[in-house]
Amino acid sequence: MLGGAPRTVWFIWPADPHGVSARSVAQRLIQLRRPSHLVWNPVTGEIVQLLPPTLAGGALAADRGRNGRVCVQIHVIGSAREPFTDTKLDGLDDILAWLDSWGVPRRWPAGPPLPYPHSLAAERSRRLWARGGHFGHSQVPGTREGDPGSIDIARIIGEDAPGLEDALPRGGLRLLQEV
Repeated sequence: MLGGAPRTVWFIWPADPHGVSARSVAQRLIQLRRPSHLVWNPVTGEIVQLLPPTLAGGALAADRGRNGRVCVQIHVIGSAREPFTDTKLDGLDDILAWLDSWGVPRRWPAGPPLPYPHSLAAERSRRLWARGGHFGHSQVPGTREGDPGSIDIARIIGEDAPGLEDALPRGGLRLLQEV
């Protein structure tokens, strides 16, 4: 790892969490040679760890996954169009406790991820990335993906998490017009 602020990146593995296990997604990521650190099914609570946080995951391009003391990559089984935070979120407390133990701050510097497909054109600020904390895949500099979509970040990091009140960029949200 290259050092710097610890961070977590949230990805979507597009599948029905009622019919696909975290284990099967983990096996597929290994086959693709793109392992993340965790695969999580928020409906069943199943969590599979593929890598220790001290190793770079394979879901981010170039050296982006090596940024920070840790850069934990989490694949959530669900849809970028239907926020996974609208489900039960079984196992989330265990994931957050684990991330806390690795020093990942409970803040979302880039604010809430935009809804899909607007998230494809989201700002990917290197300045905000350098702060560490939690990010959607659509908020990582150098990426072109649109996941995880419009998730409720307060359900992930907590309503009273430090930094939530300053999560929005200066000037508020920039709304994109529907096509």
